[in-house]
Amino acid sequence: MIQTTNEKKPGALPVPLNDAEIEEFGREVDGIRNEIMDSRGERDERYIRRLIKIQRSLALGGRVVIFASLACLPEWGHAFAAWIYFWPVISTGVLMLATAKILENMEIGHNVSHAQWDWMRDPGIQSGSWEWDHVCPSDQWKHSHNVRHHTWTNVLGKDADVAGYGLLRMFPEQRWKRFNLGNPIYAILLAVFFEWGIAVQELELGLVFAGKRKLSRMRPMLKKTGTKMLRQVLKDYVLFPALAGPFFLYVLAANAVACILRNIWTYVIIFCGHFSSGVYVFSRRQVENETRAHWYVRQLLGSCNIGGGRLFHVMSGNLSHQIEHHMFPDMPSNRYPEVAPRIRALCARYRLPYNTGSLTRQFGSAVWRILRMTFPGPRAAAA
Repeated sequence: MIQTTNEKKPGALPVPLNDAEIEEFGREVDGIRNEIMDSRGERDERYIRRLIKIQRSLALGGRVVIFASLACLPEWGHAFAAWIYFWPVISTGVLMLATAKILENMEIGHNVSHAQWDWMRDPGIQSGSWEWDHVCPSDQWKHSHNVRHHTWTNVLGKDADVAGYGLLRMFPEQRWKRFNLGNPIYAILLAVFFEWGIAVQELELGLVFAGKRKLSRMRPMLKKTGTKMLRQVLKDYVLFPALAGPFFLYVLAANAVACILRNIWTYVIIFCGHFSSGVYVFSRRQVENETRAHWYVRQLLGSCNIGGGRLFHVMSGNLSHQIEHHMFPDMPSNRYPEVAPRIRALCARYRLPYNTGSLTRQFGSAVWRILRMTFPGPRAAAA
């Protein structure tokens, strides 16, 4: 079921609370935040340092295993030998490399860029200097994600993410166009090439094509993004494959599969957290003169959690706790699992929805939304 903001009072949030009750809710949320932020310390440092070591070891190990799998090919060129040795080994290397890329992008790079670890004063783990393993430059992504998305979460016309990354129709509040008949195809392409979609989204080339922005204004950003894209292409698709000599194509394909697996996993987690059933979108009028407490409620209504175990939460960058991440984007991600039950209990006490479900449920409802929004309607209620 697709939720819309059908509030009785123009501009009000669709919750059963008056302004005073929302402010009280906000004070209690602030109390939880302050308690956790004041308790940051040694165990948090151990967590992020250990995770970075694991991620780098997986990246190096994955590339070594990929190269090791090639050792049999000159000697055992026939299919049987390739089946019993080559494919299992190279598949292991690909999975190790894909896991390393997932950890770097989601639990490390994404969260470091949110300044979650700046308090450590470690120059190697700072939001201002971390450059992640991604085709989109970190500083440009921080602008679209940290500033625009997290400030204006699910506000139509302000948050580009809620508009299907500029490609998909995801809510009935978005005007339907014939272009949207391709929703399912665009969604699949976006999943496979997700890092490229994020990089292109930040460029906002649609404004240039529509004549609303001059290309000359975009040249510095285009140059910076193009340079980063070139570096990533050279690393994964030229330099490492070149080290394999005559087996260039094997390594290139292995690296490409690792990147695609990372892209698809990231896409699934992100879409579960933002487009599952029950998520709300908002008009600009609803965020006029917004207080911090109202902002907390909007983050709650515009986010969805995913249930899972400890390893799943780490592999999702703890974005399985999307609600807590949107409420506390600069809180160390390893703290979200302990905060989540408290936020959920607080929501129950204030009669506020807390959207959570299994991975299959949340992603299934996101897929249904993509399919439903392929066609015109349903009509959105006036905001």
